[in-house]
Amino acid sequence: MKLGVFLFHESRDPALDDQVIHEAIAEARLAEAEGMDAVFLAEHHFDGNCVYVDPPAFAAALAMATDRIKIGFAVLQTSLYHPLRMAEQISLIDNLSKGRLIVGLGRGSLVNTHEYSGYEIDPASAQERFEEIEQILLKCWTQEKIVHAGKYWNFEIPMLRPRPYTKPYPPVLRSVASEASLSAQARQGRPVIMAAATARGAARNIEVYRRAAQEAGLSASAIDHAISQCWVARTVVLAPTDEEAREVGLPYFKMMQTYRAAQSTAFEALAAKNNAQPSPVLCGSPETIMGDFTDLAKTGVGGVIVRFRTGPMPAAFSARALKLFMKDIAPRIRETALEAVGD
Repeated sequence: MKLGVFLFHESRDPALDDQVIHEAIAEARLAEAEGMDAVFLAEHHFDGNCVYVDPPAFAAALAMATDRIKIGFAVLQTSLYHPLRMAEQISLIDNLSKGRLIVGLGRGSLVNTHEYSGYEIDPASAQERFEEIEQILLKCWTQEKIVHAGKYWNFEIPMLRPRPYTKPYPPVLRSVASEASLSAQARQGRPVIMAAATARGAARNIEVYRRAAQEAGLSASAIDHAISQCWVARTVVLAPTDEEAREVGLPYFKMMQTYRAAQSTAFEALAAKNNAQPSPVLCGSPETIMGDFTDLAKTGVGGVIVRFRTGPMPAAFSARALKLFMKDIAPRIRETALEAVGD
């Protein structure tokens, strides 16, 4: 199972944006140095929840700041983009990184309506725009002369340049937030990025995926391959002891929830729903949270995206957590994943 870090750095004070942006770059470099497989980027605008705001531009910077680690989007808010600009940006980053890009796509935020209004996009059109943009991306990366006539865009271009470094194009994954959307992607045999608060929840999602793919007539080997390309997103508060994780680290996560809820009634409702269920964050020492990750490795899912830094958490706290994870938890994850393959 591959291991990724989720760079979702918050900055509440505009005067600190420069510092936090460079802390995010430092965390990406640390992840590469510690042996992680991928770094994933979020996208939010106008509120400080994601300090670098523009994941394609930031991915280009990371392509120059790192040498080996994969660079993924989790995810681009696709409906906010012009499709040709997006196709060009992704193709350029794929070249800059020499094929290290993972393209995670979503329609747009489910909770931040100010992002749609800022970009003058009707949220009701987001899904349709998303579907049309994805069609355009694939055309641009695989055809020469492109003629497109759709509901939102009409154009003719001789060729998109540069051509993707990865042939025919970088891996494209969709984010799924419901069982219906998960099943829809499974029926096509497409890998996905999913959120799951626990290994049990991830296993349930994978069973839904497997069942839908089987009903669509996909072979067992094709289903196993697709699942091996899926990623599960996970938030952790990790410290050397349970007490420190709970008393020092967890309040940063709660502050993040409070900050976002104050900006969005939809996020406030989502946070309230999550709080009524098992905690959406794993909290504790390596020994305490180890079992959840080894159980996740047994599911056959391809990778886990771990968010170490939440809210106003200091960079030193999340950097130590990443190191602890790679020292104490990662070897057991990889060992368990190999055992699962052997079985």
